[in-house]
Amino acid sequence: MNAISVSQLNKSLPGNFVGKNQVLFDVTFNVPEGLCCGFVGNNGAGKTTSLKCVLEFLTPDSGEILFFGEKLKVSSRNRIGYLPERPYLYEFLSVWDFLKFHWNLTFDSSKGFSDKAEEVLKLVGLFENRDKVMRKFSKGMLQRAGLAQALIHNPDLLILDEPMSGLDPDGRLMVKNILKELKRQGKTLFFSSHLLEDVEELCEHLVVVHHGKILHSGSLQSFQNQYQSLEQAFAAVKAKVLS
Repeated sequence: MNAISVSQLNKSLPGNFVGKNQVLFDVTFNVPEGLCCGFVGNNGAGKTTSLKCVLEFLTPDSGEILFFGEKLKVSSRNRIGYLPERPYLYEFLSVWDFLKFHWNLTFDSSKGFSDKAEEVLKLVGLFENRDKVMRKFSKGMLQRAGLAQALIHNPDLLILDEPMSGLDPDGRLMVKNILKELKRQGKTLFFSSHLLEDVEELCEHLVVVHHGKILHSGSLQSFQNQYQSLEQAFAAVKAKVLS
């Protein structure tokens, strides 16, 4: 089964002056359940717009989106964790209270919260700072707090928009190790990136988008089989499309 199936997704946004500007063109791809899938494209390629449409933050002009074989509903929402590219965190809260707030959005009872919060905060290296208000956090700490929020309800599917954006080398290594551990647990990971080395290290499956069009949706190995590196494959496919 596919954790996500997207078919013929189109989206236009208001133009600068008159009319609309189409930014997604018949976007079609699958994210197989239990795999790590990279969503690759240059800045402005349509990655974030696609993710916002998939999660119903934006309404697409047309297309079908399925999660675990069905349209998005409450039961499937509870199986999804999401980290936006620029997470908005309530910086007047401690990270512990921030996680409690999001726990209460999902569960009717606080039963089990303390154990789970301790688990995810230790995973992202923030347990010792659990009572510190987040306005005192560094950018990397805020990014890890956002990841903890995405994990707090133990989702089956994680959708992460540029999860290593703005992190220093230590922070990038920590997030990579977290993603590898989640893969080991059998979680489905779908993360966008413009950094090909991260995708090459972590992913088995790949979706490539360029100017709002899907250039590839399939295994990473099949994409790079005829090239010496993922960078060469990406450049060659773009050149072929643009020629």
